[in-house]
Amino acid sequence: MDSDPNGPWVAARAGQVAISAIKEMAMLSAKVEGAASLAWGLPSFQTPEPIRKAVEAQLESDPEIGMYALPDGLPELRAAVAERHRESTDITVDPDDNVMITAGNMEGVNCLLQAILDPGDEVIVTDPGFVSHIEQIRVHGGTPVFWPMDEAADWQIDLDALPGLVTDRTKAIILVSPSNPTGKIFSRDTLCQVGAIAQEHGLLVIIDDPYRYFTYENQTRYFNLASEPEFAGNVAYLFTFSKCFAMSGWRVGYMILPAHLKRQAVKLHDLTMICTPRISQVAALAALEGDPEHLSEFEAILERRRKLICERLDAVPHVFQYVKPEGAYYVFPRIVAQHTNSSAFARGLLREARVTVTPGRAFGPSGENHVRMAFCVSDDAINLAFDRIEKHFPA
Repeated sequence: MDSDPNGPWVAARAGQVAISAIKEMAMLSAKVEGAASLAWGLPSFQTPEPIRKAVEAQLESDPEIGMYALPDGLPELRAAVAERHRESTDITVDPDDNVMITAGNMEGVNCLLQAILDPGDEVIVTDPGFVSHIEQIRVHGGTPVFWPMDEAADWQIDLDALPGLVTDRTKAIILVSPSNPTGKIFSRDTLCQVGAIAQEHGLLVIIDDPYRYFTYENQTRYFNLASEPEFAGNVAYLFTFSKCFAMSGWRVGYMILPAHLKRQAVKLHDLTMICTPRISQVAALAALEGDPEHLSEFEAILERRRKLICERLDAVPHVFQYVKPEGAYYVFPRIVAQHTNSSAFARGLLREARVTVTPGRAFGPSGENHVRMAFCVSDDAINLAFDRIEKHFPA
């Protein structure tokens, strides 16, 4: 009888990778009737009507909408992406050499890491950082190197510590700003110093940018390192339509990257899925060409929900302490109630109070004793979750 807990045929690299704690908690939550879930960063918004209408029209008029597209994406979409990038960064890129359409940033980062990592290579990630980046590095034979953020300094990163993390096996640094899970927005000065360190050591900076339009009162603090010409050769920029355009299920995004990396990444993209679905690319083109009037509405709703979840957290200081998120739509409170670890706490909260959160330990060593809460869900879901938390943890 096979004694391997992973069973026969399973590759070691697959068996050693953990499923995303976000998805694990979402799946557990789905089995608990009436659970109030704050686990998954799934916006409650519907895809904006102009995008839906544009796809509807194309479904009727375009006989090729159900067919393959070129592996790197529809030419007209790549041209629109290059133009959007020029408008937002003043940097001109070539649609053929530098732009690749992906099935969202998850698939884009996955292809990029496959393209750059040999077994034993290292990638620096903020700690806490996005759980799936950590596991993607591992599944491709790499080692995540954790760069701690300082909770006492509102989750700032320690620039002085960065050079000491670089070794001869370091290939890249992954940054998300506004951050997942903390909501931290890294300043222009901070990001440019990261760019300079990366350039000095010959590293790639991978910018995963899902939340750029959700910065609330901090809009002037958002900065895209891809807008700095001196770092262009060291930056791969990824944008997804999932969050800002409420298109998470469409699975579409894009990468702006050096030409030699695109040549490698597009091969891996083709081997994975041939192409990003053409219908999703049509929707993305409509999103880029249309009036993004929904963005101010989305942000206003999320700002209200951020205020709500902070007020509800303020009412349970015996359970959680938190840093107010500057952007994105997550808060990452520290557990001050008695607990064993964040995983046991999250599972117990679901089992006993029917409230779903994501254990912080999945986001890196500094995430232990925290949980991630998403406030992109409805106001009612936030209130229900905290009504149950208050009942479960009486003051």
